[in-house]
Amino acid sequence: MSLEQTKQNKVLVDINAQGVAIVTLNNPDKHNAFDDEVISQLTEIFTTIANNENVRVMVLASNGKSFSAGADLNWMKRMAGYSYQENLQDANALANMLKILNFLPVTTIAKVQGAAFGGAVGLVSCCDIAIASSKASFCLSEVKLGLIPATISPYVVNAMGLKASRRYFQTAERFFADKAQHIGLVDEVCDPQELDLAVDKVIATLLQNSPAAVKQAKQLAFDVAYQPVNDDLLAETSKRIAAIRVSDEGQEGLTSFFEKRPAAWINK
Repeated sequence: MSLEQTKQNKVLVDINAQGVAIVTLNNPDKHNAFDDEVISQLTEIFTTIANNENVRVMVLASNGKSFSAGADLNWMKRMAGYSYQENLQDANALANMLKILNFLPVTTIAKVQGAAFGGAVGLVSCCDIAIASSKASFCLSEVKLGLIPATISPYVVNAMGLKASRRYFQTAERFFADKAQHIGLVDEVCDPQELDLAVDKVIATLLQNSPAAVKQAKQLAFDVAYQPVNDDLLAETSKRIAAIRVSDEGQEGLTSFFEKRPAAWINK
């Protein structure tokens, strides 16, 4: 299988022939902590993936023992000396990167092999699916430093729920993969040696599905969440199913099902 590989300093990007992009944090000596440079690189990478019609799935992973320790210490030292306006600009850059990740039009999978602290919990929360090793741990540690998990909070609260967020935002307790699964931050937990297999299994499942339908299904979840079930919403959802039924992939999916053959998008 041919691979396209790009190295961008502390971040690696692989895109294979099936349209699976692997974005890997690659600074294991610093536990994959991120700074303004990494945030800029991730923003560029996520934007490029969003605009690449050949990409169907993106996995966010990391090399080394830790998934990510969150903010880099040297970066935090610099921020401590910033003015309010400089801090605001810095925070806006992180917020923008998280927003792009959260709303990527392709399916995103967080592959968490180790500790995910601070902002790294935000990265996990922004992904559609999170699969963690049983050795993974999580901590929203900001209040220990006199800070708050502000920019990541919309995504973390959405993933963990309000009750769990109220606790862990305030206590900064470290919790492990089993608890993360229980509160909804993580979807699956597996033995460390089975993490690759677990992620590959989900990817294989996704690649059996219509690329256009998967993208529209993700957007559908965002658009109908927390909306009142009224005539406007019913009309909109009816329009969407009608439109996709007559689309090329909708027609191919239905036809292949009734003809008992694989759809054209499988094993392309």
